[in-house]
Amino acid sequence: MTQWIADPRGGRERGARGTARAWIEVLVRPRRFYRVGVAPGDQAPGLLFAVGVVAVASALRLALAGETVVGTPYPTFGGQRGLSVALVFAVIVTLVAPLVLHLAAALQTLLLIPFAPDRGGVSETVQVIGYAVAPCVLVGIPAPPVQAFAAGYGAVLFTIGIGEVHSVSMPRAVALCALPAAAVFGIGFGGFDAAETAFLAAAVG
Repeated sequence: MTQWIADPRGGRERGARGTARAWIEVLVRPRRFYRVGVAPGDQAPGLLFAVGVVAVASALRLALAGETVVGTPYPTFGGQRGLSVALVFAVIVTLVAPLVLHLAAALQTLLLIPFAPDRGGVSETVQVIGYAVAPCVLVGIPAPPVQAFAAGYGAVLFTIGIGEVHSVSMPRAVALCALPAAAVFGIGFGGFDAAETAFLAAAVG
């Protein structure tokens, strides 16, 4: 069995190699990942991980379909298509993604306060959400079933992470994560629209 990539007591592996290994680990062994890989007060790696996922998904969607990560066309300003795309891409990656991540973490923390006396801090919640978006690189593929699966898988990883990091039972974690997960994965990553589109296509077919 492969040794865990990073122990918070010794510092997690940084750089492209560390990010790639973290991506694999959270997808295949999420409980172990969250139990060992989330460190108090060390949210930077999780935040950068999430920003990287959004960047890859946005770039993939742009390359394949000329759209943003949430499925709407990039706006064009003053007829400058290339400059407009670069500007919107930069705003999504550097401003929107971190802002949404922190707002979702704040909301999740408020929901945890009455029900998780042994909870971790906001930093741990930021890391949980940041790493939970790992499968959402696939929302860049213009195929609604793939997009719906990726967003749904992300919501599952998020729920598992909250349960592990904040010491709450899985049924309670499901209830407490419902609203933030809907905001991040259902709306932010377009999971709801993708699921509806896939369902209607299957029904018509």
